[in-house]
Amino acid sequence: MLRKFVARLLITAAIALAAWLVYRALRRHSFDEIMSSLAQIPMGHLLAGIGFVFLSYFCLTFFDTLAVRYVGRELAYPRIAIASFTSLSIGHNVGGAALSSGAIRYRFYSRWGLSVEEVAEIILFCGVTVGLGLATLAGLCGLIMPAGVARITGFSKTGVLLLGTACLLASIGYVLLAHFFQGSLRVFRWSFELPTSRIAAGQVIVGTANFLCVSACLHQLLRAFGSPSFLDTATAYVGANVTAIVSHVPGGIGVLEATIAFLLGSSASIGALIAFRAIYFFLPLPLGLISLSVAEFVVHRGGGRSPASNAKT
Repeated sequence: MLRKFVARLLITAAIALAAWLVYRALRRHSFDEIMSSLAQIPMGHLLAGIGFVFLSYFCLTFFDTLAVRYVGRELAYPRIAIASFTSLSIGHNVGGAALSSGAIRYRFYSRWGLSVEEVAEIILFCGVTVGLGLATLAGLCGLIMPAGVARITGFSKTGVLLLGTACLLASIGYVLLAHFFQGSLRVFRWSFELPTSRIAAGQVIVGTANFLCVSACLHQLLRAFGSPSFLDTATAYVGANVTAIVSHVPGGIGVLEATIAFLLGSSASIGALIAFRAIYFFLPLPLGLISLSVAEFVVHRGGGRSPASNAKT
């Protein structure tokens, strides 16, 4: 009886948390604003945007897949995908991703036999993958369209080319370092065990693919209010995302809107950003909370036994 009570209490708490998170995020915009913004977007663009959201979260599952392989574990992909989606759909809204999504990752992976140290390595690995994706996409935008990036950022064209080259060299250098240098890389007080070159290359690919999908989602929505190019949108999103990460604002609320509206120079973009937040942040959140609630319920119904025996080293 006590276990059933605890399980029900956890589910109730999860539902309450979902309601609070949605309220906190939505209080900046009225229901009429959200519905009006969504109504201005053609159905084809809206569906395409939602499709790119699903592709983004699909790419994110490979962050964890590579990370689990990096720590020398073997887990079935469906398990990794559930842990990844649940942790990130909640972490994106709560903010402080390393702590919020990291805590949820630990809830899942510890049940499957991974140690605290291994989960910490997975969290760090995924953080590095995010950085590689941002750097690579920023580099590509800078080298492919330096004039456009210079206009958006205010840098000189030469400065954009140099920055773009530096970003790409950082990503390429990471892969080369992983290939030629086997062992731990020490940066100040932190020590980082380098992955194999195949895993490092995979990080660059899936990291970049994820941000391309997110940028494509935003671009589809912005097209209903103007005609920005995809690279303009990607550049603005990369800049906004870096700002949101540095600020640690939950879900980047306010930071994303202000940065992109400033960089793209159009107040009409706020309507698209409201719609973007609705489908990229709010839509996955209830699904992630349901997933977490079900996982907690199953564990408690089973007496708290961990399926660690199914995790193979």
